[in-house]
Amino acid sequence: QVQLVESGGGLVQAGGSLRLSCAASGRTFSNYAMGWFRQAPGKEREFVAACSWSGGRTYYADSVKGRFTISRDIAKNTMYLQMNSLKPEYTAVYYCNAARSETALKLLAYDYWGQGTQVTVSS
Repeated sequence: QVQLVESGGGLVQAGGSLRLSCAASGRTFSNYAMGWFRQAPGKEREFVAACSWSGGRTYYADSVKGRFTISRDIAKNTMYLQMNSLKPEYTAVYYCNAARSETALKLLAYDYWGQGTQVTVSS
């Protein structure tokens, strides 16, 4: 059974940092692009970040560019999202996902996704 399990969410003050992790199991994602999207209450899903299978190419939503860093450890089948200088508008459930291409992730056309982790940024 394929699973993506996020962790690392929590409550943080504006300007603070969090590091999210996404552990994959059930298969290797070494040939998949992986990324993150988020969904705030009453809002649509929003692309956040994506990286290529090697982690060599990265993509970010304009709203998080310069604040978030995506990375992955293929050997550990784990992906990370370092989030710095957090803003209250970043409050949402963050999900990791995987797809055959980075383009698919940016279009939210993913093949696998996790259960999400709550990130709450207080002002």
